[in-house]
Amino acid sequence: MTATLIDSVRTHAMATPTRLAVGCAESGRRWTWAQLDAGVDRLAAWLVETLGASSGARVATLARNHPNLLVLQLACTRAGAIYVPYNWRLAGAEIAVLMQDADPALLFHDAEFTPPDHPARRLLLSELETLGEAGARPPASARRGWQEPTTLLYTSGTSGRPKGVMISEENAYWGPANFINGSLVSHDSVFLCDMPMFHTAGLFAAVRVPILAGGTVWISAGFDPAKTIARIADPDLGITHYFSVPQMATTLWQHPDFAPEKLHGLKLYVTGGAPNPRAQVERFARAGIRFSDGFGMSETCSNFAMPVLDVERLIEKAGSCGLPLLAVQARIVDEAGRDVPQGETGELWIKGPSVTQGYWNQPELTAKAFHDGWFRTGDAAMQDADGFYYLVDRKKDMYISGGENVYPAEVEAVLAELHEIAECAVIGVADERWGEVGRAFVIPRAGASLAEQQVIEHCRARLARFKVPVRVVITDAIPRTASGKVQKHLLPRD
Repeated sequence: MTATLIDSVRTHAMATPTRLAVGCAESGRRWTWAQLDAGVDRLAAWLVETLGASSGARVATLARNHPNLLVLQLACTRAGAIYVPYNWRLAGAEIAVLMQDADPALLFHDAEFTPPDHPARRLLLSELETLGEAGARPPASARRGWQEPTTLLYTSGTSGRPKGVMISEENAYWGPANFINGSLVSHDSVFLCDMPMFHTAGLFAAVRVPILAGGTVWISAGFDPAKTIARIADPDLGITHYFSVPQMATTLWQHPDFAPEKLHGLKLYVTGGAPNPRAQVERFARAGIRFSDGFGMSETCSNFAMPVLDVERLIEKAGSCGLPLLAVQARIVDEAGRDVPQGETGELWIKGPSVTQGYWNQPELTAKAFHDGWFRTGDAAMQDADGFYYLVDRKKDMYISGGENVYPAEVEAVLAELHEIAECAVIGVADERWGEVGRAFVIPRAGASLAEQQVIEHCRARLARFKVPVRVVITDAIPRTASGKVQKHLLPRD
């Protein structure tokens, strides 16, 4: 196969040059396909002049969401450079570590952010549109190979050293192609991107999916529940698809401006990034919002989706991340790498052209992540008798209480049923008698009254005794990464 995602931009520009490709949700500015293609070419030609053709040089960013980030990523691919978006929410010392790891030649940043000391040439992201000459094009030979890395995505770092996931154009094609196949996406689709574009959910699932399909994407600076509700409800924007983590969906539902009918224009609302509680799937679906959970990760892009045309099936299988997509092979295995029977929990392994070849500068970690060509996700999963997959939890988050495995996500799903709870997280803590026991952290819904014993009694009515948290901590904040994942290693265990 020789086609790339970059070629799809050129194809759409030739076929429908005046059709809207990208919009800035903050300013209202719009780029047609022809304008997007020309802007990418001009910048790519400048990158070749500055860095050389097929250089593999890293071009980093430290900036909030903006269409210029998409232009830069696509230009890097045409120029044979490697695009490296950094999480601007990290501390300066953390970003310095990532700068040292990727060693970029160029760094584009917003004026509000001060990059750490590094030899990289610094430019404001706003300068991007002034670089190069109008009408310039890079040589086709400047591009790197189909399977060579063109993007580095640093994992959100819920624990341990951040890893630079190497994304090739093969990965960048098949991941979005999988999403398109499972999520009712076409050239008529209009996406709203609130997810950070330094994360796979923003850059690929919410942005490059509609770019591959020939649709439209409106890029916002970041998630703001009031603005998101208004934008989805705006008939002039015509948003058909929205992607978020489950916690963002919870925030929308609880916002004073929310009403289900404001989201009825969506063809599909997709969640991913963490197990979605069954109660939340049912809540949205029964309110007339086609609401589907899926599964993907930086290393594998999009892998599973629900059969979204059958709403009753969505509700029946609420809590599932669905079925494997077009170019995905999946297994659930035990500690010895043997397939487990349906209904039993094991580790999810994935193989396919959307899967990364490994981690930047970490060959030993790369070797550990694969077994005979299969990527070991580290997620505990189960497959039911109908072939639907369920994410039970991150394998590393599981704890053992009295000899029994406890998956916090299962407990969190029960906690989510309580109307008084806005957010929750469960961890295992040391216990002299049982080895480990559960500790739940809960944030009450605004204006709600919540007591520890009330939460425990609710769990006792729905869970085996060994799964019930021994202690409930009522708090006003739970630490999360920029992509919405709970940072459980930061929750107190003593």
